[in-house]
Amino acid sequence: MTVVRPVEIELKYAVADRAVGERLLGSEALAGFRATGPARTTQNEDRYLDSAGGALARAGFSARLRSSSAGTIVTVKSTATTDGSLQRREELEGPADRTAEPLAWPPSPARSLILELCGDAPLIELATIRQLRRKRDLVTPGGEAAVELSLDEADVVSRGRVVERFLELELELTRGTEADLGPLRTLLDGHPGLAPAPGSKLERALAAARGTVGPPVSHEAAEHVAVEAPQMDQPEAVEPADDPVGTAEPADARGEPATPGPMASEDGPVEGRIVDIEALVDEPELIAEAEAAAPLLLGAPTRSRVVDRIPIGKTPGVTAEDLHAEAGRKVLRFHLARMIDREPGTREGRDPEELHAMRVATRRMRAAWRVFGDGFRPERTKRFRQRLQLIAARLGTVRDLDVLIEATEAFAETLPAGERGGLQPLLDAWHAQREAGRALLVRELDSGGHRRFVEDYRDFVMTPGADVKPIAPTIPHRVRDTAGSRILLAYEHVRAYESVLRWADVATLHELRIAAKRLRYTVEFVREALGPEAPALISRVVALQDHLGMMNDAEVAAHFARAFLVDHAGDLTEAQTAAISRYLVARERDVARLKRTVGVPWRGVASLTFRRALGRTIAAL
Repeated sequence: MTVVRPVEIELKYAVADRAVGERLLGSEALAGFRATGPARTTQNEDRYLDSAGGALARAGFSARLRSSSAGTIVTVKSTATTDGSLQRREELEGPADRTAEPLAWPPSPARSLILELCGDAPLIELATIRQLRRKRDLVTPGGEAAVELSLDEADVVSRGRVVERFLELELELTRGTEADLGPLRTLLDGHPGLAPAPGSKLERALAAARGTVGPPVSHEAAEHVAVEAPQMDQPEAVEPADDPVGTAEPADARGEPATPGPMASEDGPVEGRIVDIEALVDEPELIAEAEAAAPLLLGAPTRSRVVDRIPIGKTPGVTAEDLHAEAGRKVLRFHLARMIDREPGTREGRDPEELHAMRVATRRMRAAWRVFGDGFRPERTKRFRQRLQLIAARLGTVRDLDVLIEATEAFAETLPAGERGGLQPLLDAWHAQREAGRALLVRELDSGGHRRFVEDYRDFVMTPGADVKPIAPTIPHRVRDTAGSRILLAYEHVRAYESVLRWADVATLHELRIAAKRLRYTVEFVREALGPEAPALISRVVALQDHLGMMNDAEVAAHFARAFLVDHAGDLTEAQTAAISRYLVARERDVARLKRTVGVPWRGVASLTFRRALGRTIAAL
């Protein structure tokens, strides 16, 4: 019996002029087709496989494993028959597993063909292509024909280095007949900046890996690799609080307190708040070096060049097969995109949530360096950590005072109208500190040093293989090999507090919060590669972190109110002293209450149920 296989029909063009590709992607109408919505951005990693003897290639097929946030798909395609830009080829798809042999995959026509041609021979990797794909759906007015137009920015990776980059425009027929592509082909064939694609992406990747295309792309030569996403991509972006993979602070994790209490904010419990920002307890030597270098870098304010934005996806897209360092690069790229996107609003200063979101992005990048930093050459990347630490300190000072002021104003609303003014001296002092902090922040953002940092950092996160530490092939180097032990080590640091929890003071509980936060981030960064129980585990860690964060907020507020009363004892009226004292007592009560009830969220992460679920989650790697 003859097996009828689906046939993929598409137009494929090599894009020599990037601007042409961008204009075509952004067009609302092309040759009688109209766009049905904005472009969607996805990030894929494609691994092309065959048996050691090349059984698939000999039979005229290629196999591709595509990993994305939705899972892993195997696609088997026949060698294309080409007619200029028009290509036709058979195509079969099915679910797959990145770590298992085809025999263990779920049944599908693609799996069946691979087993038919390769038998039980193991598959080996021929080439890897990582691509940023931006695509739109086009339809004819009556809906009889539909096309998926995509602009693919592809990186060919060989031995951890990018050996070629290219840009392709594809128009795949998803509904209708081959004749429906005629008007589009007439429009695009011979179009300036376009040429029929020279073979498949696999053929181009294999040629690049053999060294027939050119030398590897260096870190320094990658200046113009990435393209700024057009405005139509922006609806894909999500606010930090809505992040589906837990990479932003949950807006509702704390909930609304019944009475205005400790500084519960959308920012979530943050490491150190104001006390620790002033102390700079985390990597103080980096801050000192960055501050020392600042006079050489600041210079006159500059806005002559806006750094290109990075397309903002919904997830970092880390997979179990990612190299440890490249997984870190994905996470850094994801959050740098958000930092750049929020910088104009932060500088403008009208909406405090812009600064909040920018701060969240810098905190996530600093956490990513702790988790993945050992995969990079420290002498080449230390400058990025230094500058991030400085930016985080500037943002943190302003954001922490925003939260402190907001919580104090909420408390004032609970007082009788005649007593609310008593808190004004305290609020005035904090507003003055905030403005001083904001002046330093804007000075930093407007500096030439910051602009150069963002440009260099953007180049680094967009260049696979850049500054990666050499590693032997027998050393654990993929996410599936490294993530499990890192998650367990982070969990061990949390469990270590169990023996002292009953007697712990506020400072010790603050250290527990930091340990919980680092466990959370370690899981979140590789969440897509873990088992389905990961979100529930993260939510339990967040509950503990939030509880301890509110306690720390209350402690900070009480500390500052107490210091203000001592420093201004001779300047305050009796009514002002009474109001600030009431605020101080309320915050101290919050500290005592939250300290007393910490056992509830603690049991959520220390229980046998949590530990078993964590084991199952890691086992999915």
